[in-house]
Amino acid sequence: MQVDENFGRYESMAELFEQTCKKYRDKFAFTGLGTTLTFKELEFLSKRFASYLQNSTDLQKGDRIVIQLPNILQFPVVFFGSLRAGLVVVTANPSASVKELEHQFKDSGARAVVVLANNAQKIEQALKKSSQVGTVIVTESGDLLPRVKRLLVNNFEKYLKKAVPAYSIPGSLKLLKALSLGARRPFRRVDLKVDSLAALQYTGGTTGLSRGVMLTHGNLLANVTQVKMALSADIEDSKEIVVNPLPLFHIYPLMMTLGVFLEMGCHTVLIADPNNTDGFFRELSKWKVSVILGVDSVLDKLSHHELFRHLDFSALKLTTAGGSALLIPTARRWRKLTGGDVTEGYGLSETSAVVSINPVNGIQMGTVGIPLAYTEIKIVDEEENTLSHGEVGELCVRGPQVMKGYWGRPEETKLVLSDDRWLKTGDIAMIQNDGYLRIIDRKNDMIMVAGFKVFPKEVEEILCGHPQIQECAAIGLSDPDFGQHIKIFVVSNDEELTEELLREYCRERLTAYKVPKYIEFLPSLPKSNIGKLLRRELLETASKSEVRAA
Repeated sequence: MQVDENFGRYESMAELFEQTCKKYRDKFAFTGLGTTLTFKELEFLSKRFASYLQNSTDLQKGDRIVIQLPNILQFPVVFFGSLRAGLVVVTANPSASVKELEHQFKDSGARAVVVLANNAQKIEQALKKSSQVGTVIVTESGDLLPRVKRLLVNNFEKYLKKAVPAYSIPGSLKLLKALSLGARRPFRRVDLKVDSLAALQYTGGTTGLSRGVMLTHGNLLANVTQVKMALSADIEDSKEIVVNPLPLFHIYPLMMTLGVFLEMGCHTVLIADPNNTDGFFRELSKWKVSVILGVDSVLDKLSHHELFRHLDFSALKLTTAGGSALLIPTARRWRKLTGGDVTEGYGLSETSAVVSINPVNGIQMGTVGIPLAYTEIKIVDEEENTLSHGEVGELCVRGPQVMKGYWGRPEETKLVLSDDRWLKTGDIAMIQNDGYLRIIDRKNDMIMVAGFKVFPKEVEEILCGHPQIQECAAIGLSDPDFGQHIKIFVVSNDEELTEELLREYCRERLTAYKVPKYIEFLPSLPKSNIGKLLRRELLETASKSEVRAA
């Protein structure tokens, strides 16, 4: 599909940012840790950071900079400052291990890092194998807060909470010093085009090593415009208050927060630690929230909390869900408590985030909506023949938001991206007769029991309808007689719930071969920072248990 990738408005995400800040200069842009920046202040700080990168380092246009920060005000400042300086942004999980950071540094060829002091010790260790990184900038949580509050927050983190382990990184610089240096020299606007690389978004690979998804400015600009077109009838420019508890290193909250809602002039409240439930609810209670970004696990946790029932949702227009499948019990509970439906969408790092979304006035639970404008989808079988509506197969996507490829991995790129730009997603899906897309499950998660296909999501949704189950996860394990058998991991709110009671519940609702052979109760399920189930960890744990049992 041929389409002007920036839809004629901007040449780069840097230009989008600058024009937005000019248009909404006196409006609130971001609130973090109780402090708010206007668009004018955000632009000012990002320009200082860009000037520092240009004038006080040897970084050049196209160099990669790793940003490893939680949801604090420094994130948008550093993100847009880096783009304005012509650098390629590489976002890193604040919880990443030293080994994961070493791989990301080496694979991306990063030459600069911005890190929260709390994580600087891990960066110090990772840098021992990353000699090409010459610029390290360290910030503390409260650095962009007013002076008294800054001292209180930073001292609390360091001395009372003891959340800042000792580190020593020769040549590293404090962010506040970098901003000060940037103020002394002029910022020079960099010539960026829609086909210039903007970001490397790291995502898991089949080998276990993460791969850098190459996203151009045109990819990101296209997706911002596509999502805006889908939401334009429901969201008003500069009038919405958005709450984002999801980590900005993930493509979905990154693009919704620093792309779509920023360009619309919305005020976004960043939740630094959504696991601090009391703090989260205090922040929600301060604002007439009109948009909440979520994933199934976050929405489920919120809707089960007693404090949630006392919040005012009279202004709530939109709740989005992405990143992982939204379970129907979660969606129903959210509607009952807030009076509004959850708008579920679908996307990948490889598609700059969003492929499809449910129209707010036409939500179908259990689907991920209809494709965005300028987006084509098709379902193919194992021989890559296109299937008809209603048939199940692998989902393929084509559109201006589809990645350029995997960084430094041309062979892996060829496996998923055809010459005519069709992306194989690895997701099993079906297009309904009405055009709505239904995701069945991940292709690699499918379980084969005696030759029959079983999708974990189907089993999980049945079990999550049980009133005594909070969450669950199904996996397939090797079986000498049937190929695989099903094991289910369950988190329950009732100690009296037994395996046999659950198995009987399943027998009444599932075909015999879909009934789990084994059930294990856990206090919690392993999840990523964004709340996505880490099914691989469950598989590894279960496989080790079977080896020990044998």
